[in-house]
Amino acid sequence: MEWKNKSSSTRKRKAAKFSTSSLDHAEAHIVFGLFVASLAKSQNYPSSSKFLLKRCVNKILHSLLSESSNCSPFLQNLITPLLSLLPVLLNSKCAEIASRGAKIAGATSLWSLEMNEIIASDYEIMKGLISAVSNSRRNVSMAACNAILDLSTTSIGKYWLLEYSALENLVFGFLQVPKSSTISASLYTLESGDDTSLRLKVNEDEHALLLLEATLSLINSSSMVQIEKIPLNLSRSFLAYLKELWAKVRSHIICNILVTCQQETRLNTSNIGTSSLAESIFRLSTPSSEEPPRSFPSGILKEGIFASSDCGFQRFISSHWEMSPLFISNALNEQAFIYDSLKQSINRNIFSSILQNSISCLPIASDELDILSFLKEVKHNLGCPLIYGQDIRVVKTDKDSNEESHFFKNSSSCFLYMDDILKCEEAYENGYTIALRGLEFRSESIADIVDALASIFGQPSAGANVYLTPPISQGLTCHYDDHCVLVCQLLGSKNWKVSSEANVSLPRLYESCDGVKSSKVDDAFEFCLKEGDVLYIPRGFLHEAYTVADNKEADGTEGFSLHLTLSIEVEPPFE
Repeated sequence: MEWKNKSSSTRKRKAAKFSTSSLDHAEAHIVFGLFVASLAKSQNYPSSSKFLLKRCVNKILHSLLSESSNCSPFLQNLITPLLSLLPVLLNSKCAEIASRGAKIAGATSLWSLEMNEIIASDYEIMKGLISAVSNSRRNVSMAACNAILDLSTTSIGKYWLLEYSALENLVFGFLQVPKSSTISASLYTLESGDDTSLRLKVNEDEHALLLLEATLSLINSSSMVQIEKIPLNLSRSFLAYLKELWAKVRSHIICNILVTCQQETRLNTSNIGTSSLAESIFRLSTPSSEEPPRSFPSGILKEGIFASSDCGFQRFISSHWEMSPLFISNALNEQAFIYDSLKQSINRNIFSSILQNSISCLPIASDELDILSFLKEVKHNLGCPLIYGQDIRVVKTDKDSNEESHFFKNSSSCFLYMDDILKCEEAYENGYTIALRGLEFRSESIADIVDALASIFGQPSAGANVYLTPPISQGLTCHYDDHCVLVCQLLGSKNWKVSSEANVSLPRLYESCDGVKSSKVDDAFEFCLKEGDVLYIPRGFLHEAYTVADNKEADGTEGFSLHLTLSIEVEPPFE
């Protein structure tokens, strides 16, 4: 199934099932007159006037819904005085009247952009709607949520909702409603023309799902400043719920388990898309300006890697940076803090520890300054499974032809689901290297190290890839990179050949590296990396790596290799 996760920008409201018919010209004025009279009388004689007021409100609401697509002139004339009375309805102590008031606000907002703007910019109406979200009476809160979703169909509606602090009230309201002690979720497809959207079915009741849908809609329309207005304790509690829900959703995505709307009747169907959920988690996870930034001590990283070499960091910069390779023996073992951070994030059992829980990490340009702009571009693919070629490669180099072969044939830019991921172990047993990119997005400790690395070298971007190679095997063929790398040997050992001089003079970032390939590295340095060793390879230097039979570990097993490559992307302004 093609992965498209486009959410609809329109919202349709079904007319309520009343036995009454639409209002004609004469009836409209009579009903509205009775409505005003009963509303005024209800202040002194609430019991006697409540029944008439309910009937009038129901009649008006039904007419609004039935004529929302082509409202008649006489009904339009009643809208202005009706809207002026909406705050009174929304603040009514009668739950039925208050909920009908919210429904009138929502139905009217769908008439036109102009009407949506009129309602959204009316402070008293918006105040009443937003307060109704936290109303203890379920029908009132649900009607208010629906009205907010109706208003959210336009950018001006979302703008005023955020201005009037609707987001904080929605988060608070959602956290207050009773929810299941254990979250269950499944995915279903919503077919709409050429669009196939993945939506959620969750074991929460309709009230909680409405609150959740309205909250996610506003979060994904917010600036970071607006998100920071949510009290930190509420934001963290809401994010914890979303992450727990995402854990359930992710397993269905990876396993490609989909149901129809008619299946999983124990779960309630929502209009929440998987990309909407993923985007909200992304936005809420972005550190606020009030939170101290998480960081890995750059000094420890700098001294930890380079202190054990003969030259030290300053000498490395002046004598090796972008000029020649450098082998640093036992560099990681000298700083157990760094080594332990890496090994805790990655171990030999990469199949169960990482691959089976991974989703795609969409590529972001290193010079991207506006993260929200990036989100808009990729939002429909957020949360999709691993993409072959972009996130993962399963590859080996044939010794005779020196050509790369891929375990997954004709798999360029296709998704890998759980059945495919389980085949990776079979591929490994047949000599294929598993290469997974984007470790800085999959592990907090590696993210901290990568950020510190970028800071040390004064570059805007760095990254991390992991490579698991079986014994007597070579993954990638001889090649050069358009970025500098630090190869960190975590487990096992691996032999490397690196050209003694650059084959391409400082290749630019994102330039094609396919033009220069060689069957072997001439005039090469040779290194054998063991656990804790680090190898620096400048950009433009041909290199290749392989495991051999006689590299045996302490337990007697033949030498497999697990290494992490830390990349430093040198941007043109920094050259």
